[in-house]
Amino acid sequence: MEYEYGADQIQILEGLEAVRKRPGMYIGSTSSKGLHHLVYEIVDNAVDEALAGFCDTIVVEIYKDNSVSVTDNGRGIPVGINHKAGIPAVEVVFTILHAGGKFGGGGYKVSGGLHGVGASVVNALSEWLEVEICIDGKKYWQRYERGKPVTKLKELGETDCRGTKVTFLPDKEIFEETVFDYETLKQRLREIAFLTKGIKIILRDLREENPVEKQFYYEGGIKEYVKYLNRHKDPLYSDIIYCEGTKDNVYVEVAMQHNRTYVEGCYSFVNNITTPEGGTHLIGFKNALTKTINDYARSQKFLKDNEANLSGEDIREGLIAIISIKIQEPQFEGQTKQKLGNSEARGAVESIVSEQLTYYLEQNPSVARIICEKAVLAQRAREAARKARELTRRKTALEGSGLPGKLADCSEKDPTKCEIFLVEGDSAGGSAKTARSRATQAILPLRGKILNVEKARLDKILENEEIKAMITAFGTGISDDFDISKLRYHKIIIMTDADVDGAHIATLLLTFFYRFMPELIKRGHVYMAQPPLYKIEKGNTIRYAYSDDELNKLLNELGRDNSVRIQRYKGLGEMNSEQLWDTTMDPEKRILLRVTMDENESSEIDMTFTTLMGDKVEPRREFIEANAKYVRNLDI
Repeated sequence: MEYEYGADQIQILEGLEAVRKRPGMYIGSTSSKGLHHLVYEIVDNAVDEALAGFCDTIVVEIYKDNSVSVTDNGRGIPVGINHKAGIPAVEVVFTILHAGGKFGGGGYKVSGGLHGVGASVVNALSEWLEVEICIDGKKYWQRYERGKPVTKLKELGETDCRGTKVTFLPDKEIFEETVFDYETLKQRLREIAFLTKGIKIILRDLREENPVEKQFYYEGGIKEYVKYLNRHKDPLYSDIIYCEGTKDNVYVEVAMQHNRTYVEGCYSFVNNITTPEGGTHLIGFKNALTKTINDYARSQKFLKDNEANLSGEDIREGLIAIISIKIQEPQFEGQTKQKLGNSEARGAVESIVSEQLTYYLEQNPSVARIICEKAVLAQRAREAARKARELTRRKTALEGSGLPGKLADCSEKDPTKCEIFLVEGDSAGGSAKTARSRATQAILPLRGKILNVEKARLDKILENEEIKAMITAFGTGISDDFDISKLRYHKIIIMTDADVDGAHIATLLLTFFYRFMPELIKRGHVYMAQPPLYKIEKGNTIRYAYSDDELNKLLNELGRDNSVRIQRYKGLGEMNSEQLWDTTMDPEKRILLRVTMDENESSEIDMTFTTLMGDKVEPRREFIEANAKYVRNLDI
């Protein structure tokens, strides 16, 4: 059958139909991430009012039907007739793409969000949306359904209040999931409050019998953000170094403080939007920091004349920094538009940080000494790590393939068809080696628990035999030497027992990947195997259950009587190779969970790893108590 392709086949999508047809183009995805993005869009509009100096309180409420409202005490969206469109201005904002106060330079100096398309996109993707506006002593209301107005703008009477309230219900026809997650909203709203000093944001979840409320208000802005991120990490000094200024119409704010860990955490933002891939503002910060600290270290003889300069990596070891800029017309680069490209941002950040940090170091010699001494120690450890890496590479070259002796490799050479199982212990490793498909499945048994990399520098990490075996098997190198194109297996599968020890080993492995091979997680190469928890036998029938719920369903199906035998697997070693293949390794039947990470939440991910794997016991206990309700099937 032939299809015609001519002028009449070109679809013209009127107004918001385009948004409903291709929602991913406007909000990234129709998953949970896109769903929550709707709230952020409306909140960003309210924040723009705050940045312009007209709003100091934003209230976000989640209702029982899973609709959400965002209320601000700003100026209120104008209600007068827009003469170009012939309809009230508020209707223009909610029904026409690329309409709003952010265009034309008059309404806002800087703005976040989708650059003016936010309100109309949220309206287009909602089953219904209602807007209430209090302006000039009067209250107005209008309702829309799937992007189209179903009432005229109505005047409801007089009021002493001012501001805008937007309430909407996400459309089930569009979104795969329509239930808002309180924790996800809480994290983002907290971040916005840190980045907008002096604004109060209130989040209320009214879905439960006992409503939950959280307030965020940070007079110190990003200084308090650094303090929050460092709260479980033993800061090296009490000050939070702060630089602020405007240059070339770029407003720059930087706050930083070192801690005793070996992990760097620099987080950059443009107009309150996170830039996970950095960009010119982050480059400007790093350049200024590296040059200023090196100049100071030389002038104070922390570095001898014959010694090399400290690298940026040395200076940033254990540094938490927030780089936040406000710029009128941000230009984003890269596939995901998460990298700032404005050249003036680099110069502005570099100039302001260089000048103010130089002054701070001169005024605070004791803090300057601590920073320089930590960086010099990091430099020595980096040199030791470089030698260890070179030794590993030399050994590999001399030994031919150089693969670890305990690795049972697969015969296939195409990495896209290969997978490696990281198996806890020799007995499970033996079963897995027998069970596997030798063509495409490699097995690497890990003896005991690998080193907790959260508490060690790279030179010590490279001395650990289990970690060395993994690095060599994967083929990618580590840290600065990491090269994803050399990855030998496109699926790296963590296969541990379904008990506390197994969970701990899995967490140690994930910590290692996140800190030293994060690209493996970002590119979706890391998986968790899901071995069954129960084997159920009745006569000749053998079934497996992967959860308590599944067990109960199977028992109801098979009949609950004395002829049913239930075995609770304590570990992989209890399964013979045939059972291991059938339940956990056979690509046709197994369940794998892919490990993912949202780069927009990197500060929260970073803090979770520090809480779970760091030195401090109290935060870990608090975290476990708070999250215990989400845990299933751990033999505690």
